[in-house]
Amino acid sequence: MADANSTFEAREHWESVYRRRSERDVSWFQPHAATSLRLIRRSGLGREEPLIDVGAGASVLVDELLQAGFRDVTVLDISDAAEQRARERLGAEAARVTWLVGDVTTFQAERSYALWHDRALFHFMTSADQRTGYVRALHAALRPGGQAIIATFAIGGPRRCSGLDIVQYDAPGLLAELGPAFALEEQLDEEHVTPSGGTQLFSYFRLRRR
Repeated sequence: MADANSTFEAREHWESVYRRRSERDVSWFQPHAATSLRLIRRSGLGREEPLIDVGAGASVLVDELLQAGFRDVTVLDISDAAEQRARERLGAEAARVTWLVGDVTTFQAERSYALWHDRALFHFMTSADQRTGYVRALHAALRPGGQAIIATFAIGGPRRCSGLDIVQYDAPGLLAELGPAFALEEQLDEEHVTPSGGTQLFSYFRLRRR
């Protein structure tokens, strides 16, 4: 599990990013979370079932989930500044969301979720301890039969993001980290166009907990 120093360093890094830059200026910004929404719909998740978006930052996915009628949405991010951006954007609608600030590697869910969503968090887990903490949190939070949607930089995609190293994944690599409790339902690849006009190759994996 990640130690207190690594958690502090990660929090300071992401707080600095979101204090200095608009969420529309960061390379991972999406005006619409189209691929995530497509996979969430394909999961068959009911509108009343609980889902959690981990490492959400200031993503617009939460906005679009509420617009789509989902009623039990939780957001987890290590940066309070990022979540504050999202809350301000949502205005009164923010009260419909459960907001949690914390490090996913030490996250202890107080309830179980039907769906776990992560776009571009797991690939920042560059140490074995970080990955172990992440997988432990995932297992504790996701109910049996639940689904996880995890998007990472694909093989051949970027090797760094926001000044930090990342780990690229294909399906066998991700399944090796998550363990035999997870089965791959589908994979979608996406060329994400950054605000500066560059492209980043992502792979999205929808997995089911056995």
